[in-house]
Amino acid sequence: MSRPARARLSAQALLNNFQRVRDYAPGARIMAVVKANGYGHGLAWMAAVLKEADAFAVASVEEGIQLRNAGATQPVCLLCGFFDARELHLVDQHRLSPVIHDQKQLRVLQGYRATGVLDVWLKVDTGMHRLGFAPDAVATVVAQLKDCRCVRRVRIMSHLANADDREDAATQAQAALFRQCTEGLGLERSLANSAGISAWPDTHLDWVRPGIMLYGASPLKGVSAEELGLKPAMTLESRLIAVQMRDAGDAIGYGGDWVCPEPMPVGVAAMGYGDGYPRHAGEGTPVLVNGRRVPLVGRVSMDLITLDLRSQPQARAGDPVILWGEGLPVDEVAARAGTIAYEPLCQLTGRVPRMGG
Repeated sequence: MSRPARARLSAQALLNNFQRVRDYAPGARIMAVVKANGYGHGLAWMAAVLKEADAFAVASVEEGIQLRNAGATQPVCLLCGFFDARELHLVDQHRLSPVIHDQKQLRVLQGYRATGVLDVWLKVDTGMHRLGFAPDAVATVVAQLKDCRCVRRVRIMSHLANADDREDAATQAQAALFRQCTEGLGLERSLANSAGISAWPDTHLDWVRPGIMLYGASPLKGVSAEELGLKPAMTLESRLIAVQMRDAGDAIGYGGDWVCPEPMPVGVAAMGYGDGYPRHAGEGTPVLVNGRRVPLVGRVSMDLITLDLRSQPQARAGDPVILWGEGLPVDEVAARAGTIAYEPLCQLTGRVPRMGG
């Protein structure tokens, strides 16, 4: 029998989440964000399931080529653009659409001799203060891009910094600035990420860019995925490989951080940070055993975790364990590890088989 750690993928859940995007933004085209190996779900699987996506977005040329090799025919946006002039022939060859966010990239385009081959996105910094041209430079840069021999079409985007907080006025300010600096240009525009899609209708515009909500996690503070109608596209599962009776005073795992308060059963599951499970998931982090919650005890190790089974004295080696997914939101697990859902999903390692369904 092989090691039981598995990531079970649900096409039905992914398509449900995609439909929720359409429900929130019925007038917009959808650019599905599948960078970081589809947030750990697999680029090829995402491309195969989301055939109705209007475009995909990735972080690098390498990811774009993987999508093409997986059969994706839709436009593929490179959210960080190209990193070097030598990449531009690959961008051209594989019909990728780079985001242009600085003058160096613009100069490379101006020197590229191919004619009318590239669709590009101009990135505007409306408040994230990470990448992008200043709003007052937009009209000039648009004109320069249109003059580039290699550019066929120009679109324009920005990125929301605080949209996860529905009480933060920064999103409205960004949206107003974006509209102001793009007004009258006649370009297709994109502003809304997952949080913008679900909470800020004024940001929807021509294109929306869902990321985390596609995978079934919540993009909003204080709002659960279930409340947004989202379903987990991944269920990370394993099995108990041992159940042992321990005495009061027995220290469990590395460092002996957790000590048994009484005679009790302790379960050992085949899962650890070598699989991408958060090493900093603390005592009490919920895990499902036989569909019922039990708390994590002791430190997460590379291959194993230990569980307090006092509420399940009948549990035996071989019983099913769910780390996140169906019945246990990844948002909750991530919060117990002091992080957000993006991180454990993206950090799921290659040794965990993905079982698509």
